[in-house]
Amino acid sequence: MNRALTLDDLVLAGVSLAAGLLLAFLSRTLLRWLAGHAKRTRWSGDDVIVDALRSVVPWAAIAGGLAAAAAVLPLTRTLQHHADQILEVWLIFVVTLSAARVIAGLVRTVTQSRSGVAASATIFVNITRVLVLAIGFLVVLQTLGISIAPLLTALGVGGLAVALALQDTLANLFAGIHILASKTVQPGDYIRLGSGEEGYVVDINWRQTTVRQLSNNLVVIPNGQLAKANMTNYTHPEQRLTVPVQVGVGYDSDLEHVERVTAQVVAEVMREVEGAVPDHEPAVRFHTFGDSRIGFTVILGVGEFSDQYRIKHEFIKRLHRRYRAEGISIPAPARTVALQQGAVVIPQQRSGQDVVPRADVVPRADVVPGADVVSGAAE
Repeated sequence: MNRALTLDDLVLAGVSLAAGLLLAFLSRTLLRWLAGHAKRTRWSGDDVIVDALRSVVPWAAIAGGLAAAAAVLPLTRTLQHHADQILEVWLIFVVTLSAARVIAGLVRTVTQSRSGVAASATIFVNITRVLVLAIGFLVVLQTLGISIAPLLTALGVGGLAVALALQDTLANLFAGIHILASKTVQPGDYIRLGSGEEGYVVDINWRQTTVRQLSNNLVVIPNGQLAKANMTNYTHPEQRLTVPVQVGVGYDSDLEHVERVTAQVVAEVMREVEGAVPDHEPAVRFHTFGDSRIGFTVILGVGEFSDQYRIKHEFIKRLHRRYRAEGISIPAPARTVALQQGAVVIPQQRSGQDVVPRADVVPRADVVPGADVVSGAAE
């Protein structure tokens, strides 16, 4: 010390520290009031900024009070220098954390406004946060008098070895950035891979993509594999899609009447079932003369992929009830046994589909010549 510590020095130091604490309390109260007003605005960026200021301003006020207290005390030049360095590092640390929070929040806000649901894609937010923290760390080293030039040179040389050791990790990182930048897949999309995995994309981070199946299980897919896989995206370019349902009626049915009744059921389902598309135009297309029925396709409109199961469920129930009321038959598959002299010929029909009849010729010694055709189940 250059001089002895007096009571006045302690009082001034205490007043400086108390002023810093009081300023921190008042600033935090003011920022809490601003946060309440920011939540009522449409832009979410002001919420992020005010939330970050609530962290940095009170700590900055405390640091200012400590610096003022250290300035009034009769400290030696060395102690004063160390105290200033500690306060500077503390302030840089607080500002860096707050800046990382603000910038990451703004990146999340911008991403959400651009793609609607990409705010859960943590890859951009994490990269931004790491970059800000790295810059803050370098500033701290420079403040402490440590030259960062050799460190940057060492990082450049060692980065090559790290890149070779982390080829798969870096490949997944850049694959994830490419997927999000190209908007091929975004969080919230429903996708199906060529390998069979399907579900909603929950998140795309620096290494992997998480997909939630309809059974609520999570499938983790490395970004590199996702970028190379054959994939169907059921959300883009439009979330609405059409779903075909196969139906069949008997040959004795009036097809005009069948088409009219089916179209009415489709329109009813589109209006009343949740998840359907009310303005979808009913489409009924006959396509097959089957062995026991005339087959046709009914095309339904659904608003989102998972809605198709509920809509198909309701459509089949209502169509079956309406067909019964209108007297329209839905023939069940049958198997016909034809008895001929010397052989049993069995044209086969299988349930749920039409197949080409296959004749199994079985030699019979007890067949009555000229027997009539008998319909029934063959053993």
